[in-house]
Amino acid sequence: MTSYDTLTDILKSRYSCRAFRPDPVPDDVITQIITAARHVPSWCNAQPWQVTITKGAATETFRDVMMTAASTGRPPQPDLDWPSKYSGAYAERRRTCGYQLYDAVGIEKSDRAGRMAQMLRNYALFDAPHVAIIHSPAELGPYGAMDSGGFVTAFTLAATALGVASIPQAAIAGYAPLVRDHFDIADDRLVLCAISFGYADKDAPINQFRTERAVPDQIIDWKS
Repeated sequence: MTSYDTLTDILKSRYSCRAFRPDPVPDDVITQIITAARHVPSWCNAQPWQVTITKGAATETFRDVMMTAASTGRPPQPDLDWPSKYSGAYAERRRTCGYQLYDAVGIEKSDRAGRMAQMLRNYALFDAPHVAIIHSPAELGPYGAMDSGGFVTAFTLAATALGVASIPQAAIAGYAPLVRDHFDIADDRLVLCAISFGYADKDAPINQFRTERAVPDQIIDWKS
């Protein structure tokens, strides 16, 4: 098997896990994930990403804080603006993913209460035993965020290679000031996203569906 084949297998194996076992990931395995992910490229080699990682009681406390904020209607305050809209193919992909998720757990499209309850699972971190908060310097703006996105991808792939499931979560960044205060993250850093991670509950129905991917012809605009 070539290195390309190995990488492709890991990419295809990775998925957004939404049901975890309670078993913690050993510290040395988490360190291995970070050790691999840190090799991604960044503008001027700034390596803007920093990671706050919880385990044990720290995860449970943060889970409670997030659930309280989301379920009591606290208004979101993301550091980076949410997308203004999804249109065309982007809207279709988003809609299809949502339908797949609801179908997997038996929620009807008309079941608003069920959909709301499923949405709140984001803030329960899908019961993951760990969460990683990704943040970068505000002075680097969107370019620091873009570089950190590469780190998020590498984190999830390294985790997959080590048998650890994960799900990047923009939802957590909707409460950026709260996250910053809770973890004592400096005011001059942007809270970009979270990655909930642990060992997958492989029997959970919500972990059975897989999203589709655009084919190369839908991505490449050849010029010659």
